[in-house]
Amino acid sequence: MSEILISDFIIVLLIFVRIISAFSAAPIFNHQAIPTAGKVFLAFVISYIIFSSVSQTKISIEINLIWLVVNVIKEVISGLIIGFSINMIFYAVSFAGSIIGFDVGLSMSQVFNPVDGMGSNVIEEIIYFLAILVFFVIDGHHHLIRALVYSFTIIPLGSYTLTKNVYDTFVLITASVFIIAVKISSPVLVSYFLISVGEGILSRIIPQMQVFFVTYPIKLGLGFLMLASLTPLYVYLIRAYLYDFENQLFELIRLMR
Repeated sequence: MSEILISDFIIVLLIFVRIISAFSAAPIFNHQAIPTAGKVFLAFVISYIIFSSVSQTKISIEINLIWLVVNVIKEVISGLIIGFSINMIFYAVSFAGSIIGFDVGLSMSQVFNPVDGMGSNVIEEIIYFLAILVFFVIDGHHHLIRALVYSFTIIPLGSYTLTKNVYDTFVLITASVFIIAVKISSPVLVSYFLISVGEGILSRIIPQMQVFFVTYPIKLGLGFLMLASLTPLYVYLIRAYLYDFENQLFELIRLMR
């Protein structure tokens, strides 16, 4: 009887470790605004729900410390891979916001975010919170939990494999951060490149005029105007990329079995 209880406890522990590891790297769930106790409680509730189905599968449980440590490490890696994979889109959005902010001229105007404990420009914060809103609108948090539950069906506890296909897929997801950031920021980059060319021509025509000093307020106002006009496009792109990353996440989970 005691061995059965210990075995069940180990199963719940391994489930909990994978879920809490994913939460620590996943968007929204890893936000410092969410209390740690709330994350732990939610992870425990999900673990208890999943336990009833996982416990009926054939899992080879060994009651020794070495086996437990090895499998806890495996579950931590599995959870981190799942969490980071879906969080890449938010890294891309933040990167795009920093690029736009630099081009607009707000790179030195940093806003301290007390939640993250880091500084970022205003445009980066606007685009990042826009991505969070889109994430909630498309029920991204539900899809993430569904992916976690699905992972226990595909990847039994302590028995995942890091093959070359898994490595290549994860590298592809990571590399797409830069590509997505450039695509999101490209309308502003192209517009400001043309403006800079015009400034250079104007400074040659009227050398007495401080062109860059005079046009800075115009460029700043134009940047926010473009950001407002491009918001529907950004919503569409972020939504499409979130769905794309979700499909890649499920493909990555299937490759890890």
